[in-house]
Amino acid sequence: EEQLVESGGGVVQTGGSLRLSCAASGFRFDDYSIGWFRQAPGKEREAVSCMDRTELSIYYTSSAQGRFTISRDKAKNTVYLQMNSLKPEDTGVYYCTADRQGGPCMWRYFSTHRGQGTQVTVSS
Repeated sequence: EEQLVESGGGVVQTGGSLRLSCAASGFRFDDYSIGWFRQAPGKEREAVSCMDRTELSIYYTSSAQGRFTISRDKAKNTVYLQMNSLKPEDTGVYYCTADRQGGPCMWRYFSTHRGQGTQVTVSS
């Protein structure tokens, strides 16, 4: 079965760090563009960061620029989102996605595989 499993979420104080992991099973990340999205309570899902399969094109939403880093470990078949200097507005459920085609960093373009989400809570 092809699936994504996220981990690494939790509760952290403002200014803290978390590293989200997303492990793939049943397929290789090498052939996919990857994306991290989040949804805060009462808000629409938004893109956080995306990276194409070549890793030459990387996008960060403006609020994540300079604080978050998306990466891929091909040997472990795992992707990561390193989040530093966290703020309360970063709170939400974070979803890992992978798509054969990819495209603009938007939810509808990253649909081949989607994880169940991991909760990140940043306390003030």
